[in-house]
Amino acid sequence: MRIADCGLRIGLAALCVWIGAPWTLAAQSLAQRVAAAPDGAVRFAFAARPGVTGDGVGNIRSGHDGRYAAPCDTGPVRVTLTLRDGTVRAADVTVGADRSEDGTDLGRVPPAQATRYLLALARSAPERVGREAVLAAALADSVTIWPDLLALARDAAIARDTRRAAVFWVGQAAEQAATRGLADLADRSDTDREVQDAVVFALSQRPADEGVPALIRLARTHRDPEVRRRAMFWLGQSGDPRALAFFEELLAGS
Repeated sequence: MRIADCGLRIGLAALCVWIGAPWTLAAQSLAQRVAAAPDGAVRFAFAARPGVTGDGVGNIRSGHDGRYAAPCDTGPVRVTLTLRDGTVRAADVTVGADRSEDGTDLGRVPPAQATRYLLALARSAPERVGREAVLAAALADSVTIWPDLLALARDAAIARDTRRAAVFWVGQAAEQAATRGLADLADRSDTDREVQDAVVFALSQRPADEGVPALIRLARTHRDPEVRRRAMFWLGQSGDPRALAFFEELLAGS
């Protein structure tokens, strides 16, 4: 009888450990799970927002972003970190099928948890890591991060490339807010559009005190959404505080 009782107690203890393990894992933050991983590759994935596609290697498309090409899969976003001496030394972002089996796989995580970790990483990481962290966070589904990106962009203590990446993605979000609900005008000729593009580009090359206010005025009031998009693009490239304030105004109003 004692043996049976002992066996029952051991079985119950094992059951508690088995049931408790997922709860313990869920209670840990992503930062804690990354920190607990051994040196080498550490991988995790999360849902991509609509419109984000990739090929699982390195080609990613987000809306009309022309930096990437040849996408096919709609997600998830996959982040691979390289840890050395407990510190993140490199980061790589892909979208699509998992093509790696190396290192520690933390599995799928909620997008909100992923973006919290990635934005915190971007604040302290070297430029290349910070830039990739911002990219990954910007691709996450159902998470509003533009206020955090604005804070990154305005913080002079953060690595320059990280700040530039933050400005780019704030600009992308603001552009969508600025052009949402507008219909393309069918009566614009190709020549007219080319002239308008040339004007917008010329303004982007002017001194900031002249060009930035003019671009903001175009982005705010022009009837043609394509002209507004071009103006928003060049505002995002400017890194000017007035452009960031304009982006914030658009996003807060949307």
